[in-house]
Formats: sequence, C-alpha cells, structure tokens
Amino acid sequence: MEILRRQFLQHVGQTSDAPLMIEVARAEGIYFYTPDGKRYVDLISGVSVSNVGHGNREVVEAVCAQARDYMHVMVYGELVERPQVRYAEAIAGLLPEPLESVYFVNSGAEAVEGALKLAKRHTHRTEIVSFCNAYHGSTHGAMSVMGGEEFVGAYRPLLPDTRKLRYNAFEDLEQITERTACVLVEPVQGESGVRLPEAGFLAALRERCSAVGALLIFDEIQTGFGRTGEMFALLKYGVVPDMLCLAKALGGGMPLGAFVSSGGIMAGLRSDPPLGHITTFGGHPVCCAAGLAALEYICRHDLARQAEAKGALFERLLGDHPAVREIRRSGLLVAVELGDSVRLYRAMELLKEAGYLSDWFLFCDTAFRISPPLTITETQVRECCAAIRAGVLDKL
Repeated sequence: MEILRRQFLQHVGQTSDAPLMIEVARAEGIYFYTPDGKRYVDLISGVSVSNVGHGNREVVEAVCAQARDYMHVMVYGELVERPQVRYAEAIAGLLPEPLESVYFVNSGAEAVEGALKLAKRHTHRTEIVSFCNAYHGSTHGAMSVMGGEEFVGAYRPLLPDTRKLRYNAFEDLEQITERTACVLVEPVQGESGVRLPEAGFLAALRERCSAVGALLIFDEIQTGFGRTGEMFALLKYGVVPDMLCLAKALGGGMPLGAFVSSGGIMAGLRSDPPLGHITTFGGHPVCCAAGLAALEYICRHDLARQAEAKGALFERLLGDHPAVREIRRSGLLVAVELGDSVRLYRAMELLKEAGYLSDWFLFCDTAFRISPPLTITETQVRECCAAIRAGVLDKL
C-alpha cells in the first residue's frame, strides 16, 4: 500500500499538496472500502456523480453489454449509435419544450464550452455574463466565467468581454443588455455552499434575457438527475432556459457531459462553418448506455422525489446541534454551515477518522457537503446523522 501511495504521488498529476490518500479497493451502495477492509460512507457521491449508488447492478450490466457489442467506432456525430439516440430521446422526453436536441461531450467543462460557443454563434454577440462564486469548470473558457478570482488569477488572460453579477441581486440584472450573448447561471449555486435562488430571481433573469435577446443557460451539472428533489432544478423552480448543461450524474458513474437546446439553436453548429463543434469521444456508447440505465433506475425508483424527504431528514437531525449555524439545502444537496474555517477543517479530520467522506465547497470553507447517493435509505441517513453528531459535531 505504501509503495502504491508513493507511486500515486510520483506519477499521477496532483491537484493539491494535501490529497486524502485513501486507497479504494471496491465500492457498493453508499460505501467504499480500502484494501484492509476499512469502510467509508460516501457523503459526496463523487460530487453528485453516483446518484444511483456505487456498483449499481443495472448500470454495470448495461456497461458490460454495450462493451461486448462495440465501444468507440468513429468521432461523435457521424454514425448512428443506438445508445446515444435512445439516451438523447429519454433526456429530451423529461425536459420542457423547446429543449429537444442533445449534444454529448465528455465532461461538464466541455458542456459549458460548447454552450458558450453556441450562444455566441447564435446571437452574433460576444459578451458572456455569469455570477460571482459560480463554478463552471477548469478549462480556459469555463474558468473565464468562474466566480472566484483566487482560482483564475494565475491563468490570465482568459476570455475577454465577460461580466460577473451578484447572485440573487435583482438590481444587477439591468447589466444584461443587447450586447450580451448569454447568461450562464447555476439555478442552485453549488460551490458557493448551496445558495438557493430567492423567490422570483430566476424568473426575473429569464424575463431580462428574453427582453434583450440574450440566451439563458442553466448549469445543472451538479443539480441534475434528481439531486434537488426534481429530475432537474429547472422543473423545481419553474424556469425554462434556452440551453442546459449536464454532466456528473449524466453518465451513471461514467464520464459524460452534454449541452441541450432547441433544434433551431443547435443547428448553428452544422454549417457556416460545418463541424462548428466536434469531439472524438463525446457520447461514448458505453457511457451513454450507463447513463440511460441510471436514468431509468432513478425514474423507476422515484429517487428524485425521495431526495427531498431524505434531505429534509438530514436537516432535521443535524440542524438543531449547537455547533451548526445553518443548514442550506435543495433536495439532497446539503451544506452544513459551521461558521468558521478552523472548525470546518477540524470537522474534516473528524469525519475522515469516523469513516465519512465529505468536503467543503470551493467558495465556502466554513461548511461541509452532504450529497450522498440518492439511494441512501432513511435508516442510513439516521445512522449517518447519529455518527456525525457524536463523532464530529460534539467534538467541535
């Protein structure tokens, strides 16, 4: 194990100076295990990826069946591949009009990149508006619309002609003008610590974009596929964007992203020039087969509706502890606010010692995340909360 950890540090590119260094041997349901048998409760789901749980049998069977038939054949968009077509049809069937055309890519950042390009292509405008404390990915274009300077300053210059507004600030919406190609927004801000839209804010944003001819893009990369208590947050808040970005749970645990729009808007990538957006591995047939199996599982077991009840149970069982300042949540996307970064970092250590995997948020280092697989049971929620209260909160 020590040799493997040394090799991990030496040969695998690192994202920080302090990785968790927990070796994973296997995972099942809401748990994963180390080679020596230590069990961890996964309160992150790979950051809202594993919505149907680890090792979901139906997803695994779909992966194996598709891999036996064929894997990569040709770059995306040239051949008719049944997993892509069936999955795109299923996604479109759950979305309101005019969101009918799905362009598959490999990741959330790529979905954002494609959506930004398509917005500029469709509107013939250049300004891109996003929000403070938003996270949309780590590629150059996605970083250009990220809301935290501490993460992007070292990589400037980035895309020009971008503007940041304050989330939930109705007065800022006047800065969206006839110069604006698109406005990119998370309907629930994830990495700012689960910040919910104030009543009427998303509707006012929709109205302003329509008035000036700007496209409204929802980033539901973290909130999609049942996480907020509806299949998509746009259904929960009753606002339909012009484009929708998806990833994370989209692939059922496999790497997959997509941006969705109307057929008319999406047609802008087909000509003048042709191949306006192209990807080799986007919509990989194995990933699409896995995603479709996961989506069918979510629908059949009504996991979206259950997410609201399970999130409410977490809130009730943790929210009254004196160490907790606030619980912010949408469905089963939960931020437990401790009010202080020192206490938060201590909580992270205690969670790890107790066998719980959580983390904080990129733009909020005073709260820890609870976003387990949607398959978590009520009994497991109660067990988690009892352990967190005794092993973490009582010790702060």
